[in-house]
Amino acid sequence: MVIKARVPKIDYLQKILNAKVYDVAKESALDIAPSLSKRLHNTVLLKREDQQSVFSFKLRGAYNKMAHLSPAELRKGVICASAGNHAQGVALSASKLNSRAIIVMPVTTPSLKIEAVKALGGEVLLYGDSYSDAYSCALSLSQSKGLTLVHPFDDPDVIAGQGTIAAEMLRQHQGPLDAIFVAIGGGGLIAGVASYVKAVRPDVKVIGVQMNDSSAMLQSVQAGKRVMLSDVGLFSDGTAVKQVGSETYRIAKELVDEYICVDTDSVCAAIKDVFIDTRSIVEPAGAMAVAAIKSYIQTHKTKGETYAAILCGANMNFDRLRFVAERADVGEEREALFAVTIPEERGSFKRLCGLIGDLPSYGGNKAPRQVTEFNYRMNDKDAAHVFLGLSTSSKGESTKIAKALSKSGFKALDLTHDELAKEHVRHMVGGPSELAGNERLLRFEFPERPGALMKFLSSLPPTWNISLFHYRNQGADYGRILMGLQVPPKDKKALGQFLHQLGYTFVDETNNPAFQLFLKRSH
Repeated sequence: MVIKARVPKIDYLQKILNAKVYDVAKESALDIAPSLSKRLHNTVLLKREDQQSVFSFKLRGAYNKMAHLSPAELRKGVICASAGNHAQGVALSASKLNSRAIIVMPVTTPSLKIEAVKALGGEVLLYGDSYSDAYSCALSLSQSKGLTLVHPFDDPDVIAGQGTIAAEMLRQHQGPLDAIFVAIGGGGLIAGVASYVKAVRPDVKVIGVQMNDSSAMLQSVQAGKRVMLSDVGLFSDGTAVKQVGSETYRIAKELVDEYICVDTDSVCAAIKDVFIDTRSIVEPAGAMAVAAIKSYIQTHKTKGETYAAILCGANMNFDRLRFVAERADVGEEREALFAVTIPEERGSFKRLCGLIGDLPSYGGNKAPRQVTEFNYRMNDKDAAHVFLGLSTSSKGESTKIAKALSKSGFKALDLTHDELAKEHVRHMVGGPSELAGNERLLRFEFPERPGALMKFLSSLPPTWNISLFHYRNQGADYGRILMGLQVPPKDKKALGQFLHQLGYTFVDETNNPAFQLFLKRSH
């Protein structure tokens, strides 16, 4: 008879209390988010791991693992596979411990992250197109060269290092705490947090947060075994893991109270929420916990409770900020998007704008409803299709606004939750038009204040027709409009007088090559 050896259960409370992290990490602040707390009618606390020296919590687990290695192991060196935060944590830890660190990164890794690892003393080896490729390479090299593999999440010492975050939180806030929200990638962070919290304050809920397109932990818990996802969404690259760790899965299955999935738009909105309260920009993974708190409050209708979110990282690529800003208002449902059909006749555009100003507020906000985007290109002699963005003050308003517009004679299609419209169509409205004869293209700047657009439209001579219109509110003091205006040649002087009297800064773009190539009909 074969008797299997029983693997002793790891005492994570003891490991966390004895973890070595503060040679490289600092005790990060636990700050209240005043604006978000007031708006949500619950106290929201932010654990500021985004303020660590490598802008992420990952240095805790990496250093704790390496600090427990023998002098001989450190002399041989360590190796890891990572395309981001773990790589920087390992490189920094190796530098502190005078050890060699080889960091295997996919060839697709942005140069910014590669240079950050090199600056910390790490030796970068580019291999493969994905994390899985890089990990296979790191595993092979660790065995052939005798290097210690520092796993990003599935290691007891790494888990214990991350658990020091929970120890700090419960020491910093000893009052009522209803739940801690934790983003999940491979599971190292939530395994450490849950191990400590459930040992010390079992009444505090630990809620795991996953992206809806990268929910490997949730699917594993539901299936009763670890599952391998065929692919994962890459917006939150810090949590884009196809399979969670065996040890992190075991802990999460036993200790995590609940799971919440969030989507890209809600995370973008959460990044904005964090910025408003802290003036800091966190990466998508860093904002997931805040997005989940908002979802939890909306679902459970809570008031007066206290929730904590771990802002686990701030390694945001600068070029993503445009996307985040574009989607944040939609994610919070502070912006609704529509396709509105109006008659292709003079005055209908102005009538639509007038109607928008008279639309009721369904969320209790008495401020005038603001146009956030207006895209139109003449392409049909009978009907015009306008891509319209409007400010909203509460969730669910878009459906009511669409009905109000349709009831007033302007057929409206609600596109607020249409991914194609949000991601692509809003940037593609336009093109040449066979109907746009005698067209002048004018670019305007005008003061961003109520009534400015209506003043502009009301001053247009009735014989001139708008053939193209693009406006997007960017939150600045001045709005920018691109307009195509059909002006007969005989009115050239009158157009000049009109533009002078209007008093708005403008540029005539009619001869701009971009207009000639993409928006003007060919002859």
